[in-house]
Amino acid sequence: MRTYIALLAIILPGITRAATFEMPLPEFDMIGAMHQTEARHEDTLLDIARRYDIGQEQIVRANPGVDRWLPGEGVTVIIPTRYILPAAPREGLVLNVPEMRLYYYPKAKPGETPVVKTFPVGIGRQDWGTPLGATQVVGKQKDPTWTPPASIRKEHEENGDPLPAVVPAGPNNPLGQYAMRLGIGKGSYLIHGTNKAFGVGMRASHGCIRMMPEDIEYLFPQIAVGTPVRIVSEPAKVGWYGGKLWLEVHEPLEEDRLGHASLFNNALRLIDAAQAERMVELDEDAISQALSDQNGIPVAISKDV
Repeated sequence: MRTYIALLAIILPGITRAATFEMPLPEFDMIGAMHQTEARHEDTLLDIARRYDIGQEQIVRANPGVDRWLPGEGVTVIIPTRYILPAAPREGLVLNVPEMRLYYYPKAKPGETPVVKTFPVGIGRQDWGTPLGATQVVGKQKDPTWTPPASIRKEHEENGDPLPAVVPAGPNNPLGQYAMRLGIGKGSYLIHGTNKAFGVGMRASHGCIRMMPEDIEYLFPQIAVGTPVRIVSEPAKVGWYGGKLWLEVHEPLEEDRLGHASLFNNALRLIDAAQAERMVELDEDAISQALSDQNGIPVAISKDV
Protein backbone atom coordinates (compact mmCIF):
# COMPACT_ATOMS: atom_id res chain seq x y z
CA MET A 1 0.00 0.00 0.00
CA ARG A 2 1.33 3.40 -0.86
CA THR A 3 1.75 5.94 1.89
CA TYR A 4 0.48 9.44 1.43
CA ILE A 5 2.81 12.40 1.09
CA ALA A 6 1.93 15.06 3.65
CA LEU A 7 3.48 18.23 2.30
CA LEU A 8 4.36 21.27 4.36
CA ALA A 9 0.82 22.61 3.90
CA ILE A 10 -0.16 20.18 6.66
CA ILE A 11 3.01 19.84 8.70
CA LEU A 12 4.11 23.48 8.54
CA PRO A 13 1.05 25.47 7.43
CA GLY A 14 1.79 28.67 5.60
CA ILE A 15 4.79 27.29 3.65
CA THR A 16 2.71 26.00 0.74
CA ARG A 17 -1.00 25.98 0.12
CA ALA A 18 -1.60 22.71 -1.70
CA ALA A 19 -2.49 19.67 0.34
CA THR A 20 -0.77 17.09 -1.86
CA PHE A 21 -1.00 13.33 -1.48
CA GLU A 22 0.43 10.39 -3.35
CA MET A 23 -2.25 8.87 -5.56
CA PRO A 24 -3.52 5.64 -4.00
CA LEU A 25 -3.45 2.42 -5.96
CA PRO A 26 -6.66 1.77 -7.95
CA GLU A 27 -7.98 -0.60 -5.28
CA PHE A 28 -7.74 2.06 -2.57
CA ASP A 29 -9.78 5.24 -2.23
CA MET A 30 -8.58 7.27 0.75
CA ILE A 31 -5.86 9.89 1.19
CA GLY A 32 -4.54 11.94 4.09
CA ALA A 33 -4.67 11.54 7.84
CA MET A 34 -6.31 13.17 10.84
CA HIS A 35 -4.33 15.77 12.79
CA GLN A 36 -4.72 17.87 15.91
CA THR A 37 -3.42 21.28 16.90
CA GLU A 38 -3.77 23.60 19.86
CA ALA A 39 -5.54 26.93 19.46
CA ARG A 40 -3.56 30.06 20.24
CA HIS A 41 -4.98 32.85 22.37
CA GLU A 42 -5.83 35.01 19.34
CA ASP A 43 -7.17 32.19 17.13
CA THR A 44 -10.67 31.67 15.82
CA LEU A 45 -11.60 28.36 14.20
CA LEU A 46 -11.60 30.24 10.89
CA ASP A 47 -7.98 31.28 11.42
CA ILE A 48 -7.01 27.67 12.08
CA ALA A 49 -9.01 26.46 9.07
CA ARG A 50 -7.19 28.82 6.74
CA ARG A 51 -3.83 27.91 8.26
CA TYR A 52 -4.46 24.27 7.37
CA ASP A 53 -6.29 24.96 4.09
CA ILE A 54 -9.65 23.54 5.12
CA GLY A 55 -13.09 25.11 4.81
CA GLN A 56 -15.08 26.95 7.46
CA GLU A 57 -17.95 24.46 7.74
CA GLN A 58 -15.49 21.57 7.53
CA ILE A 59 -13.60 22.63 10.66
CA VAL A 60 -16.76 23.60 12.55
CA ARG A 61 -18.38 20.20 11.97
CA ALA A 62 -15.21 18.38 12.97
CA ASN A 63 -15.13 20.33 16.25
CA PRO A 64 -18.77 20.57 17.42
CA GLY A 65 -17.85 21.41 21.03
CA VAL A 66 -15.43 24.23 20.17
CA ASP A 67 -16.51 27.87 19.95
CA ARG A 68 -16.17 29.12 16.37
CA TRP A 69 -15.04 32.61 17.38
CA LEU A 70 -13.13 31.98 20.61
CA PRO A 71 -11.79 28.43 20.92
CA GLY A 72 -9.53 29.40 23.81
CA GLU A 73 -5.79 29.12 24.23
CA GLY A 74 -4.57 25.54 24.42
CA VAL A 75 -7.88 24.00 23.28
CA THR A 76 -7.35 20.92 21.10
CA VAL A 77 -8.73 21.38 17.58
CA ILE A 78 -9.21 18.45 15.19
CA ILE A 79 -7.78 19.02 11.71
CA PRO A 80 -9.90 16.78 9.43
CA THR A 81 -7.46 16.17 6.59
CA ARG A 82 -8.46 12.62 5.65
CA TYR A 83 -10.60 12.20 2.52
CA ILE A 84 -12.26 9.47 0.50
CA LEU A 85 -11.81 10.34 -3.17
CA PRO A 86 -15.06 11.09 -5.03
CA ALA A 87 -16.47 8.36 -7.26
CA ALA A 88 -15.39 10.09 -10.47
CA PRO A 89 -12.54 9.62 -12.97
CA ARG A 90 -9.24 10.59 -11.35
CA GLU A 91 -8.27 13.20 -13.88
CA GLY A 92 -8.49 16.96 -14.23
CA LEU A 93 -10.63 18.71 -11.62
CA VAL A 94 -13.38 17.08 -9.58
CA LEU A 95 -15.63 19.14 -7.29
CA ASN A 96 -17.85 17.40 -4.75
CA VAL A 97 -20.44 20.07 -4.01
CA PRO A 98 -21.79 18.87 -0.59
CA GLU A 99 -18.20 18.41 0.59
CA MET A 100 -17.23 21.87 -0.71
CA ARG A 101 -13.88 20.47 -1.79
CA LEU A 102 -12.01 20.46 -5.10
CA TYR A 103 -9.68 17.63 -6.15
CA TYR A 104 -7.00 18.14 -8.79
CA TYR A 105 -5.34 15.19 -10.52
CA PRO A 106 -2.31 16.53 -12.42
CA LYS A 107 -0.89 14.37 -15.19
CA ALA A 108 2.31 12.74 -13.97
CA LYS A 109 5.36 13.16 -16.13
CA PRO A 110 7.50 10.09 -16.93
CA GLY A 111 9.23 8.96 -13.76
CA GLU A 112 7.02 11.07 -11.48
CA THR A 113 4.80 9.67 -8.75
CA PRO A 114 1.13 10.47 -9.48
CA VAL A 115 -0.41 12.76 -6.87
CA VAL A 116 -3.74 14.37 -6.03
CA LYS A 117 -4.07 17.92 -4.70
CA THR A 118 -7.12 19.12 -2.81
CA PHE A 119 -8.55 22.52 -1.83
CA PRO A 120 -11.56 23.88 0.06
CA VAL A 121 -14.04 25.90 -1.98
CA GLY A 122 -17.12 28.03 -1.52
CA ILE A 123 -20.18 27.16 -3.60
CA GLY A 124 -23.50 28.68 -4.63
CA ARG A 125 -26.25 29.46 -2.15
CA GLN A 126 -29.47 27.43 -2.28
CA ASP A 127 -31.12 29.91 -4.66
CA TRP A 128 -27.93 30.19 -6.77
CA GLY A 129 -26.83 26.54 -6.80
CA THR A 130 -23.60 25.43 -8.44
CA PRO A 131 -24.62 23.27 -11.44
CA LEU A 132 -23.60 19.62 -11.69
CA GLY A 133 -22.16 17.81 -14.68
CA ALA A 134 -19.09 17.30 -16.84
CA THR A 135 -17.48 20.34 -18.43
CA GLN A 136 -14.03 21.82 -18.95
CA VAL A 137 -12.00 24.97 -18.42
CA VAL A 138 -12.67 27.17 -21.47
CA GLY A 139 -10.80 30.33 -20.48
CA LYS A 140 -8.43 31.86 -17.93
CA GLN A 141 -7.83 35.44 -16.84
CA LYS A 142 -5.49 37.11 -14.38
CA ASP A 143 -6.76 40.29 -12.70
CA PRO A 144 -10.29 39.87 -14.08
CA THR A 145 -12.96 42.53 -14.11
CA TRP A 146 -16.46 41.52 -13.09
CA THR A 147 -19.64 42.38 -14.95
CA PRO A 148 -22.39 41.42 -12.51
CA PRO A 149 -25.57 40.07 -14.14
CA ALA A 150 -28.73 42.15 -13.86
CA SER A 151 -30.18 39.71 -11.30
CA ILE A 152 -27.21 40.16 -8.97
CA ARG A 153 -27.23 43.94 -9.40
CA LYS A 154 -30.92 43.94 -8.52
CA GLU A 155 -30.29 41.86 -5.39
CA HIS A 156 -27.54 44.20 -4.23
CA GLU A 157 -29.67 47.24 -4.99
CA GLU A 158 -32.51 45.84 -2.87
CA ASN A 159 -30.05 45.22 -0.03
CA GLY A 160 -28.80 48.79 -0.14
CA ASP A 161 -25.43 47.77 -1.60
CA PRO A 162 -25.53 48.86 -5.26
CA LEU A 163 -22.94 47.53 -7.68
CA PRO A 164 -21.39 49.30 -10.67
CA ALA A 165 -22.00 47.91 -14.14
CA VAL A 166 -18.39 46.70 -14.18
CA VAL A 167 -16.26 46.05 -11.09
CA PRO A 168 -12.62 46.78 -12.00
CA ALA A 169 -9.72 44.50 -11.11
CA GLY A 170 -8.27 45.14 -7.71
CA PRO A 171 -8.70 44.39 -4.00
CA ASN A 172 -12.46 45.09 -4.06
CA ASN A 173 -13.18 42.68 -6.91
CA PRO A 174 -15.15 39.61 -5.68
CA LEU A 175 -13.36 37.45 -8.27
CA GLY A 176 -9.98 38.05 -6.68
CA GLN A 177 -6.87 38.01 -8.85
CA TYR A 178 -7.52 34.86 -10.89
CA ALA A 179 -10.51 33.37 -12.70
CA MET A 180 -11.02 30.21 -14.78
CA ARG A 181 -14.16 30.05 -16.89
CA LEU A 182 -16.14 26.82 -17.20
CA GLY A 183 -18.03 25.66 -20.27
CA ILE A 184 -21.41 25.43 -18.51
CA GLY A 185 -24.19 27.96 -18.16
CA LYS A 186 -23.04 29.71 -21.35
CA GLY A 187 -19.70 30.37 -19.70
CA SER A 188 -21.20 32.23 -16.74
CA TYR A 189 -19.66 29.97 -14.07
CA LEU A 190 -16.11 30.45 -12.83
CA ILE A 191 -13.55 28.97 -10.51
CA HIS A 192 -12.04 32.11 -9.01
CA GLY A 193 -10.40 33.75 -6.04
CA THR A 194 -12.18 36.04 -3.62
CA ASN A 195 -11.78 39.21 -1.58
CA LYS A 196 -13.76 37.53 1.24
CA ALA A 197 -11.79 34.45 2.18
CA PHE A 198 -14.07 33.70 5.14
CA GLY A 199 -16.74 32.55 2.64
CA VAL A 200 -14.59 29.66 1.41
CA GLY A 201 -16.02 26.41 2.69
CA MET A 202 -19.54 27.86 2.84
CA ARG A 203 -22.55 28.34 0.57
CA ALA A 204 -22.01 32.02 -0.08
CA SER A 205 -21.62 32.58 -3.83
CA HIS A 206 -24.00 33.12 -6.74
CA GLY A 207 -23.11 29.71 -8.18
CA CYS A 208 -19.43 30.19 -8.90
CA ILE A 209 -16.68 28.25 -7.14
CA ARG A 210 -14.59 30.37 -4.77
CA MET A 211 -11.08 29.45 -3.69
CA MET A 212 -8.72 30.90 -1.11
CA PRO A 213 -6.60 33.61 -2.76
CA GLU A 214 -3.41 31.65 -2.06
CA ASP A 215 -4.96 28.42 -3.43
CA ILE A 216 -6.14 29.87 -6.73
CA GLU A 217 -2.75 31.58 -7.13
CA TYR A 218 -1.12 28.16 -6.73
CA LEU A 219 -3.56 26.29 -8.99
CA PHE A 220 -4.09 28.85 -11.78
CA PRO A 221 -0.77 28.35 -13.65
CA GLN A 222 -1.12 24.55 -13.51
CA ILE A 223 -4.52 24.36 -15.22
CA ALA A 224 -4.61 24.48 -19.01
CA VAL A 225 -7.60 25.48 -21.08
CA GLY A 226 -9.36 22.23 -21.96
CA THR A 227 -8.77 20.60 -18.56
CA PRO A 228 -11.80 18.39 -17.78
CA VAL A 229 -13.96 19.42 -14.81
CA ARG A 230 -16.57 17.20 -13.16
CA ILE A 231 -18.99 18.68 -10.64
CA VAL A 232 -20.68 15.96 -8.59
CA SER A 233 -22.98 15.72 -5.58
CA GLU A 234 -21.85 12.90 -3.29
CA PRO A 235 -22.97 13.52 0.31
CA ALA A 236 -21.95 9.92 1.10
CA LYS A 237 -18.67 8.46 -0.13
CA VAL A 238 -17.47 4.89 0.39
CA GLY A 239 -13.95 3.57 -0.14
CA TRP A 240 -11.32 0.99 0.79
CA TYR A 241 -8.19 1.64 2.82
CA GLY A 242 -5.98 -0.53 5.05
CA GLY A 243 -8.11 -3.63 4.57
CA LYS A 244 -11.25 -1.84 5.79
CA LEU A 245 -14.28 -0.24 4.20
CA TRP A 246 -14.78 3.42 5.13
CA LEU A 247 -17.78 5.77 4.98
CA GLU A 248 -17.62 9.57 4.79
CA VAL A 249 -20.88 11.53 5.12
CA HIS A 250 -21.51 15.23 4.50
CA GLU A 251 -24.68 17.19 5.07
CA PRO A 252 -26.72 17.02 1.83
CA LEU A 253 -27.61 20.19 -0.03
CA GLU A 254 -30.94 21.69 1.05
CA GLU A 255 -32.33 21.72 -2.48
CA ASP A 256 -31.67 18.00 -2.90
CA ARG A 257 -34.27 17.31 -0.17
CA LEU A 258 -32.34 14.21 0.77
CA GLY A 259 -33.80 13.15 4.12
CA HIS A 260 -32.18 10.71 6.52
CA ALA A 261 -33.95 7.69 4.99
CA SER A 262 -32.84 8.61 1.47
CA LEU A 263 -29.29 9.30 2.62
CA PHE A 264 -29.24 5.98 4.49
CA ASN A 265 -30.48 4.07 1.42
CA ASN A 266 -27.96 5.85 -0.79
CA ALA A 267 -25.15 4.92 1.58
CA LEU A 268 -26.31 1.30 1.67
CA ARG A 269 -26.27 1.14 -2.13
CA LEU A 270 -22.68 2.39 -2.15
CA ILE A 271 -21.71 -0.08 0.57
CA ASP A 272 -23.36 -2.97 -1.31
CA ALA A 273 -21.51 -1.99 -4.49
CA ALA A 274 -18.20 -1.92 -2.61
CA GLN A 275 -18.92 -5.32 -1.11
CA ALA A 276 -19.36 -6.77 -4.56
CA GLU A 277 -15.57 -6.52 -4.79
CA ARG A 278 -14.74 -7.75 -1.30
CA MET A 279 -17.07 -9.07 1.39
CA VAL A 280 -16.45 -7.78 4.91
CA GLU A 281 -18.30 -7.85 8.22
CA LEU A 282 -19.99 -4.48 8.62
CA ASP A 283 -20.15 -2.42 11.80
CA GLU A 284 -23.78 -1.25 11.81
CA ASP A 285 -23.23 1.08 14.78
CA ALA A 286 -20.42 2.88 12.94
CA ILE A 287 -22.61 3.28 9.85
CA SER A 288 -25.46 4.75 11.91
CA GLN A 289 -23.10 7.11 13.73
CA ALA A 290 -21.56 8.41 10.50
CA LEU A 291 -25.00 9.03 9.00
CA SER A 292 -26.06 10.83 12.17
CA ASP A 293 -22.95 12.99 12.59
CA GLN A 294 -22.56 14.04 8.93
CA ASN A 295 -19.25 15.66 9.89
CA GLY A 296 -17.26 14.67 6.79
CA ILE A 297 -14.77 12.56 8.72
CA PRO A 298 -14.21 9.08 7.23
CA VAL A 299 -15.24 6.27 9.59
CA ALA A 300 -14.22 2.60 9.36
CA ILE A 301 -17.46 0.66 8.91
CA SER A 302 -16.02 -2.84 8.63
CA LYS A 303 -14.20 -5.01 11.09
CA ASP A 304 -10.64 -6.22 10.72
CA VAL A 305 -10.01 -8.71 7.95
